[in-house]
Amino acid sequence: MHSNQLDRRLPISTHNPSNHFSFTISPSTCPESPKPYILKKCIALLLTCASSKFKLRQIHAFSIRHGVPLTNPDMGKHLIFTLLSFSSPMSYARQIFSQIQNPYIFTWNTMIRGHAESENPMPALELYRQMHVSCVEPDTHTYPFLLKAVAKLMDVREGEKVHSMCIRNGFESLVFVQNALVHMYAACGHAESAHKLFVLMPVRNLVTWNSVINGYALNGMPNEALTLFREMGLEGVEPDGFTMVSLLSACAELGALALGRRVHVYMVKVGLDGNLHASNSLLDLYAKCGSIRQAHKVFDEMEEKNVVSWTSLIVGLAVNGFGKEALELFKGLERRGLMPSEITFVGVLYACSHCGMVDEGFDYFKRMKEEYGIVPKIEHYGCMVDLLGRAGLVKQAHEFIRNMPMQPNAVVWRTLLGACTIHDGHLALGEVARAQLLRLEPKHCGDYVLLSNLYASEQRWSDVHKVRRTMLREGVKKTPGHSLVELGNCLHEFVMGDRSHPQSEEIYVKLAEITKLLRLEGYVPHTSNVLADIEEEEKETALSYHSEKIAIAFMLINTAPGIPIRVVKNLRVCADCHLAIKLISKVYDREIVVRDRSRFHHFKDGLCSCNDYW
Repeated sequence: MHSNQLDRRLPISTHNPSNHFSFTISPSTCPESPKPYILKKCIALLLTCASSKFKLRQIHAFSIRHGVPLTNPDMGKHLIFTLLSFSSPMSYARQIFSQIQNPYIFTWNTMIRGHAESENPMPALELYRQMHVSCVEPDTHTYPFLLKAVAKLMDVREGEKVHSMCIRNGFESLVFVQNALVHMYAACGHAESAHKLFVLMPVRNLVTWNSVINGYALNGMPNEALTLFREMGLEGVEPDGFTMVSLLSACAELGALALGRRVHVYMVKVGLDGNLHASNSLLDLYAKCGSIRQAHKVFDEMEEKNVVSWTSLIVGLAVNGFGKEALELFKGLERRGLMPSEITFVGVLYACSHCGMVDEGFDYFKRMKEEYGIVPKIEHYGCMVDLLGRAGLVKQAHEFIRNMPMQPNAVVWRTLLGACTIHDGHLALGEVARAQLLRLEPKHCGDYVLLSNLYASEQRWSDVHKVRRTMLREGVKKTPGHSLVELGNCLHEFVMGDRSHPQSEEIYVKLAEITKLLRLEGYVPHTSNVLADIEEEEKETALSYHSEKIAIAFMLINTAPGIPIRVVKNLRVCADCHLAIKLISKVYDREIVVRDRSRFHHFKDGLCSCNDYW
């Protein structure tokens, strides 16, 4: 409401020529006891005129000058509620709250909600304890807000305490309290506990289903998320944009492109393709499944785009090996006048790293700080170490780590150790990195494997055996490599030398055929990739049974000629498999997309999108 409208409601005069108005009551219109009248007017003004934090401060000042006590619970209640609608920092609200005498439960709840939605939710728990000390009884809204704060803190022990208080105070049977509990357990990484609560709930609404599906998707359980979505359909519950985001995240995690496409069709059918968050997730799905052209198409067709949309495509192009295109898109973002985020720059630096653009990477790192005022985080420093390491500049990468303004974490040292493994002649630096990793994450299986591979590449077999004995003694188990392929809406998983599949006999006949045809093309196995002290012939046999080769043989048997093959592998693809798949794409005239631990490889006509730089 404008100031002239405010004048009609309450006679005022301004004495201060600045923007901060001071108000006086016209005596002709004031009752003898003005305070109740003023209180009602101030509350009315808050409800109708407080369209900004500045106007709210004006009304607050007016109420103080005309006798409304700072301790008044009614005025405090409306001030705090209105203030939080502006997403303001909590400091002003805390000042108001600290002066209220006997605040209503509504005001306590509003403060808990405000903290739960802020960057630091911890004071929400402190407020609840203060409530308990003040003998203020919680109501039906207290626990959902409190559990939201716990979910943000990801403190499951605190969440369990709140859960027990819900039971003790008789609120556990309320559906919105149950929904908040389900969300809390899912957000804290306890998706199975969330599902147990879900199963026990007599009444479930869309929020409940979304919470559990999202919990599974966030906690690396995409199959469970998809199964629950099917159950949701059978029970006749209509999904919304939030459901689509969780579902698409699960499909992206699995690399389940066909299922993701069905979700896309469903979104168009029910009109959810215009939902910005769902569209961003759809874009992310196609990028993570290696269908970068489709991701670009979704991006181009989006009527509304935000920085997340641009960032998703920049990162998608980068991990798919299209670094130059990613950087061109970043320039487009800048031309639009959009402000790139920290994550945008992670994508840009990733693009430089995976395309060997060292100078460009350092230039963007500098611009991020100087032009955009973004303080680099550990992820950005990790990208820079990776940039140098991939380019073979291992000593420079170590020097960069030593000069970092923060303590390097395990990921940074692991990146250096990985670079030492790929590029020969850096055994001493590899041992330095390993010593740091033993201090930071002594039980990480991948570090033992990297060190073992480093010793094996130097033919130091006694050290290899020593590392493996240490793994056995410490109970550290190596993560087995596996490859996933999707066929007929089913996911098929293969491990090295896998003979558990019903079509195993056909698969191994196909593998023999592949090896024969590849040799005719001049293929010679990279036996150096078998880091074990065994005979050459045994090494060649081991290489031919890597999980990605088995998965590709299975797809060649079960799909029509010309159909693209997509493989998701949990480890880095080895040099021998990389060479073999390039030749398979040429011999069988297939496009083959392999998503490994860190990037995509698009194989076609005997070439790879990474240009053999990965």
